[in-house]
Amino acid sequence: MNIETIRNICNKLPHVTEDIKWGNDLCFLIGGKMFCVTGLNEELKVSLKVTDEEFAELINVAGIIPAPYVAKHKWILVEKPNVFNQKKWQHYITQSYNLVKAKLPKKLQAQLS
Repeated sequence: MNIETIRNICNKLPHVTEDIKWGNDLCFLIGGKMFCVTGLNEELKVSLKVTDEEFAELINVAGIIPAPYVAKHKWILVEKPNVFNQKKWQHYITQSYNLVKAKLPKKLQAQLS
């Protein structure tokens, strides 16, 4: 897994934009809200939002920790990208996108649909 694969998965989702935040973090957004974040200057680490049920399970997997600053919102930090295969990456990125999109204001959701 590499940053280009993450970019390809994210950018295939509708209405996704990219932004650089905090100097070196590549952020993928839907409706101005982040759903996936990865660093540009280090080994690949990726933060994603997951369901409440998955959060407790995933943070017990070697190579995954609660994401700093946003763990209370059920975000994980995947420190070892090989913990997921390509199919799982596709699933978790798409799920994060959908979870974040579902929290957008209804009017904005309608514009994005």
